[in-house]
Amino acid sequence: MGPPPSTALHHRELAFEPGDPAACGAGIACVRQALADWRLAPDDIADAVLVAAELLTNAWKHAEGPEHLSVDHSGGVLRIAVTDRSPTRPRLGEHRAESIGGHGIFIIDSLALRWGTQPAGEGKAVWAELRTGSGA
Repeated sequence: MGPPPSTALHHRELAFEPGDPAACGAGIACVRQALADWRLAPDDIADAVLVAAELLTNAWKHAEGPEHLSVDHSGGVLRIAVTDRSPTRPRLGEHRAESIGGHGIFIIDSLALRWGTQPAGEGKAVWAELRTGSGA
């Protein structure tokens, strides 16, 4: 079960089968298509796809895969949320640029207006909000 129903002007969502190895790719494609359909600027799309990829990948690496993806756009703010089965919340640690891996939350924190988590069933939803050039 994902986040509550959206009241956003634009909304897309996608549910994933447990352990689906194609989940990250399908989620990224869903976000890219939604933002293109909503005619967001290329720079906004690039940032949003990167944030979505990091959220989906973190769910895959740390929580047995994503369960649900939602994308909402209204009033110039894009919200991307990924629900997974783990109650363990991600945390922003010390970033080490020379490290291989471990950059996901740092990237999200750098690009997003704000991000956070909320309980979702047995797990959590990790969400990020980004400003877009379009107020629609």
